[in-house]
Amino acid sequence: MKRIGIIGVGEIGRAMVTGLCDGDEASPEVFLSPRGARTAAELSERYESVRVCAGNQEVVDRSEVVIIAVRGQDRHEALAGLKVDADKTVVNVMSGVANDDLRHVLATDATLVRAIPLPSIRERRSVTVTFPSHPVVDALFERLGGAQPVADEAAFNVFSTLTGTLTTHYSYLAALTSWAVGRGIASDDADRYVRGLFQGVGRALSDETRSLHQLAADHETPNGNNERIRTTWFDAANSEALGRALDGLLTDL
Repeated sequence: MKRIGIIGVGEIGRAMVTGLCDGDEASPEVFLSPRGARTAAELSERYESVRVCAGNQEVVDRSEVVIIAVRGQDRHEALAGLKVDADKTVVNVMSGVANDDLRHVLATDATLVRAIPLPSIRERRSVTVTFPSHPVVDALFERLGGAQPVADEAAFNVFSTLTGTLTTHYSYLAALTSWAVGRGIASDDADRYVRGLFQGVGRALSDETRSLHQLAADHETPNGNNERIRTTWFDAANSEALGRALDGLLTDL
């Protein structure tokens, strides 16, 4: 795979280009749509192998693999009139847009693969869920941190639902910082401590010999502080509320 096109150069498009072009490996040629012009121009200035095309059709024509990264609600406008030949491979990273929907929009017989790349692919540290499994697409995401193909679109939507919890995690950390500030801790000190606390916890996730439940238990002393917060705040009612929120998002997806 030597030529990759990206239509829609937002946060995920930027992250993919960075992950593909940073490092010691030879970079593929990357063709960007003018949509997201400022970001596209910045990336083309930074990386010799990146080019900004005059329009979306040029991106398609010059690429072997075409990544559709526009917002789902913009797909009809952004993709109108595109001709995508059957020998192309199209990667659909639009949240909530099924491959059947995209095939209808593009009116193409090209291979379509859904994927859930996350911003951390810029550092080649993110596992990307794909459906259906495809050797070229899976190899692309292996380079960016790992590919995790799933068996069907129902399973894909479950994983897509899980990604909807990312900003909740950040907001949880922000709430901890705000609580400390409200009790007299300087904002910078609270922020630095909370970041360090959870960066350390995050590193423990790389130990795949222990389940997540085991990691929680290993960080908890019986009748200790962590157990107290877990059992008094993240109780059965809160756990059920989280499950209902996830079920609602899954239904919409």
